[in-house]
Amino acid sequence: MVSALGRSLRSQSGRLIEDVIQTDAALNPGNSGGPLVNARGEVIGVNTATILPAQGLCFAISVNTAQFIATKLICDGVIRRGYIGVQAQTAPINRSIARHHNLIIESGALVLGVEPGSPADKAGLREGDVIISLAGEPVEGVDVLHRLLSEEKIRIRTQLGILRGTQKLELGVRPEPKTLP
Repeated sequence: MVSALGRSLRSQSGRLIEDVIQTDAALNPGNSGGPLVNARGEVIGVNTATILPAQGLCFAISVNTAQFIATKLICDGVIRRGYIGVQAQTAPINRSIARHHNLIIESGALVLGVEPGSPADKAGLREGDVIISLAGEPVEGVDVLHRLLSEEKIRIRTQLGILRGTQKLELGVRPEPKTLP
């Protein structure tokens, strides 16, 4: 029984797994990687995780995501993401600043550190800046920033919207490739 679509799940390593299927299919530790099938026997996902204390709460990656990743690995041997070189955390945006700049989001990605020589450093990003958009898309936090730094953004000059104190600024950043394990 599929009980939810489009869920997000944080892995033990801290990485966010997005757009997963929540199901009550019996899944035991060690069974990850098996197919999740519908009543017609069609594969709709790949079993990925279970939450052990919660009885019968299991998650699967959709078959479309699995096919995309498999194709990338077969063709390229790796999955590439855009990398800008910041350490950040999700943080709330001061309401008066958000209202002043007509922001549609209430949180952003607070920059805790910038790696020297990184794309973010070259763009002028500083510790304490709050990233609020990338290529015109709202950034409500670190997970959204990671999702938006797709392979298509690599080496493409991209607008990065930030708050620096009370100022709203636009910086041009050129993400570099990062290979995911």
